[in-house]
Amino acid sequence: MLFPSIVLGATVALAGSIDASTTEAVATPNLFALRVGTAETISHGTIPNAVILIENGRIVMVGEDLPIERGIPTFDFPDAVVMPGMVGSRSRLGLDGRAGTDITPELSAAFELEPGAKVFGDVLELGVTTLGLYPAGGGIPGVGIAVRTKGSTFEEMLLAEPTNLSMYISSNESAKKLIEKGFELVDKYMEDVAKEREKFDKAVEKEKDKKKKEEMVFTPPVPDEKALPMLRLVTGELRAVIGMRKAADYLHLMDVIGEREFDWDVQANLTDDGDFFYIADRLGAAGRRMIVNPSITLHPGTRRERNLPKELHEAGCKLAFVPESDSVGGFRDLRADVATLVRYGLDRQVGLRALTLEGAEVIGMADQLGSIDAGKFANLLLFDGDPLEAGTELLGVMLDGDFVAGDLAD
Repeated sequence: MLFPSIVLGATVALAGSIDASTTEAVATPNLFALRVGTAETISHGTIPNAVILIENGRIVMVGEDLPIERGIPTFDFPDAVVMPGMVGSRSRLGLDGRAGTDITPELSAAFELEPGAKVFGDVLELGVTTLGLYPAGGGIPGVGIAVRTKGSTFEEMLLAEPTNLSMYISSNESAKKLIEKGFELVDKYMEDVAKEREKFDKAVEKEKDKKKKEEMVFTPPVPDEKALPMLRLVTGELRAVIGMRKAADYLHLMDVIGEREFDWDVQANLTDDGDFFYIADRLGAAGRRMIVNPSITLHPGTRRERNLPKELHEAGCKLAFVPESDSVGGFRDLRADVATLVRYGLDRQVGLRALTLEGAEVIGMADQLGSIDAGKFANLLLFDGDPLEAGTELLGVMLDGDFVAGDLAD
């Protein structure tokens, strides 16, 4: 069990340390420094002997052996490794709802949220500080939200809404038609805008009063609630997460999308009968982000093992990892599963990034979460060794600058 020394400023002698026999928490002031043996920043590599300055729950500065002004409390973990809190970008934990297959882009996972559900505290203890929650159902079931994994009310937990629009495609005509109908909502709205614009232009042309003509301003019609998320998607205000199971599903999706351009990620469950290796080059050429489980799978019909996440990354894809099962147990195994991929050849930094920053990208919060950078939330995990090594223990979880789980929690 690793506890910090507490130092007041870089030039002041050790003020005291916490007895390892107690579990009493270390309270964090509004401004303090965290000094660790190693910081895995994700965005700019590994920093040895790192100092992280934190104020009002946000990171102010990070660097190697940074000087600390006299009077700033310092929590000293000389042997610890720190990394950003993990981001579970696609989850249904803490949600209560069922749905069929339909076109309901106006629905939000927020309607299903059970604030303060025990499961949030369970995954927080495992180092998951942020979850991207998505609505139930197939077709176009609605938009997701991002929550912190601590809080007893909706307002305390909510970080962002909406985060992305969920879609599902499979290699059948009914699935394709649902996606097509979703885009038809946008086409219909744009037709309405064009008609109203034409009416406006005619009204301007008929107006004889020069001053009144100059004051006339076109106001487009307000999109209905069903069309609005689709409109935000095609205008770049919202990204999509498109679930699929096979390479053929991707080809059907390309047929549906056609010339439309919008930002989207792929969510796929990697299994032994999966065949995404057939389209890895296409996915990589597009720089597609793959939201996948970190699993070693077997080549279909053989006993040959494949590290598909590694293959996808080497083809040019970005990776965001979600657990094998969307459960507390799945999140408990998540780091170990990523460690296995690393042993099988996945770049270690890619693995860490897939647990943090890429997940933040999925939920549209990469400017706030997922790496140890100035201006971001101080959501940090402290380990007694390499986070991707067997036997490494999670010592403490920091959320918004406060120790909230582990031996250092209040």
